[in-house]
Amino acid sequence: QVQLVESGGGLVQAGGSLRLACAASGRTASSLSMGWFRQAPGKEREFVSVMAWNRFTRYGDSVKGRFTIDRDNAENTVYLQMTRLKPEDTAVYYCAARTGWIATNTRDFDYWGQGAQVTVSS
Repeated sequence: QVQLVESGGGLVQAGGSLRLACAASGRTASSLSMGWFRQAPGKEREFVSVMAWNRFTRYGDSVKGRFTIDRDNAENTVYLQMTRLKPEDTAVYYCAARTGWIATNTRDFDYWGQGAQVTVSS
């Protein structure tokens, strides 16, 4: 079993930056693919980014060039650095993990955090 706890959400003005962190416990994060999804009110949960154990990454089209995923296996933590934020980035951001190779669909992830609110004001 893996427990995921997000931190770092908050309110920021458009054009600003935030960094989310997700601490994993219960299993060594280095063996997992870890990623981020987000869900805005009234919308489906959307893929943001994922990183494999070997640091291979993938990003959703809406965040490419603005968001960066990184991980510190020694700390069992994955990060999402968000820059040039836009009001449409406002959502609850969820950390997710799965065994095996990366995936971009919510149904392929086994473990989820409780979510962190990110609000971008215009």
